[in-house]
Amino acid sequence: YGGFVERLPAGGYRAGYTGKGWGPGRALDASGKPRAITGKNYNHRKAPPPTRAISSNDYAANFADFLLEVPLDHPWVFWYGTTEPHRGYEWESGLKAGKKLSDIQRVPSYWPDNEIVRTDMLDYAVEVERFDTHLGRILQTIEEAGQLDNTLVVVTSDHGMPFPRVKGQAYFHSNHIPLAMRWPLGIAKPGREIEDFVNFTDLAPTFLEVAGIEELRPIMMSTDGYSLTNIFRSEKGGQVDPFRDHVLIGKERHDIGRPNDWGYPIRGILQGDWLYLENFEDDRWPAGDPITGYLNCDASPTKTWILDARRDASNVTFWDLNFGKRPSREFYNVASDPDCVVNVALDDDRGSQVETLRNRMMSELKAQGDPRVFGAGAVFDEYVYINESTRGFYERYRAGETLRAGWVSPGDFETETLE
Repeated sequence: YGGFVERLPAGGYRAGYTGKGWGPGRALDASGKPRAITGKNYNHRKAPPPTRAISSNDYAANFADFLLEVPLDHPWVFWYGTTEPHRGYEWESGLKAGKKLSDIQRVPSYWPDNEIVRTDMLDYAVEVERFDTHLGRILQTIEEAGQLDNTLVVVTSDHGMPFPRVKGQAYFHSNHIPLAMRWPLGIAKPGREIEDFVNFTDLAPTFLEVAGIEELRPIMMSTDGYSLTNIFRSEKGGQVDPFRDHVLIGKERHDIGRPNDWGYPIRGILQGDWLYLENFEDDRWPAGDPITGYLNCDASPTKTWILDARRDASNVTFWDLNFGKRPSREFYNVASDPDCVVNVALDDDRGSQVETLRNRMMSELKAQGDPRVFGAGAVFDEYVYINESTRGFYERYRAGETLRAGWVSPGDFETETLE
């Protein structure tokens, strides 16, 4: 089965993408040919990048090529998927661009507030601005084509910052990502700030409803999300749909390098200002095994500083927050503690509140048939990695095989077993 970008062309849409399409995995049709999961590839236009680490892909020019190929008044869908701001970054590219360390308004409390981390954050900002620049050019192209008012534009991210304790984890900064939508002819009273909880599963049913597509099969299975069109039609700000007062969070395997190819299973629920997380295998390393380089955390100057500070015993606190083992239950007030560093799960006055939120989470997960909450979560650990080169990474590395993990630095690998 495919996704909405594959279903829309079957309903008469032209589909294309630039940059990242989809993955990981392999998708072939009945004849063995690759399927166009995200439409036709538009990646041939190049331009000199502002830093060595930024792609030369001229995303906006590639989109312009796509739009020129779409017949007038013909519906289309386009996936703009930049490789920025993924790692790596050119060191001090932010400073070279004229930014100052003081431009960083706040360093999260789970990282040290020092020159290295602030420089790393500025380099990240340069790459975010690369995304924003091309987005602006894309919007200008749509406007020049006279289609801006009747084009639904959704801008979001697939995870939080590629820094320790954020990307690949389940905390507030891991999952509270940017989301902006623009559709002058379809969204009432623009400029509203909406407090409803939404998630990625809501996007596909929204696009399909807007496109007038009701039958999803045989290309798509039924969707689990809910269309956002009732929010589009409303003129209210704040909480629009009472149903959307919470969101579930889940994680299984997001990395490689643990013994037996195991993951780090988490389930969570965010309702109002409160985030509850349950770590089902709290004896495992949440950011990946230390011996194999904490492979669920990209290499970065920030990561290096934290790892080195533990090794020379100058600071263990940040290592504990970012890479240390976690309790089975975590409970945070994200209004007063968005960094999620003060776990109040065991506070005497929070017991009933924790259980109420946990019961709601478990009830919904059971209704969904989640194996993890029925005691059958081992099934997730038993799925075979599609990439043969990553299978059994931990055991092969410990046996002395030379293995590549290009998203981390050689210095990320610990030389001694940690407990």
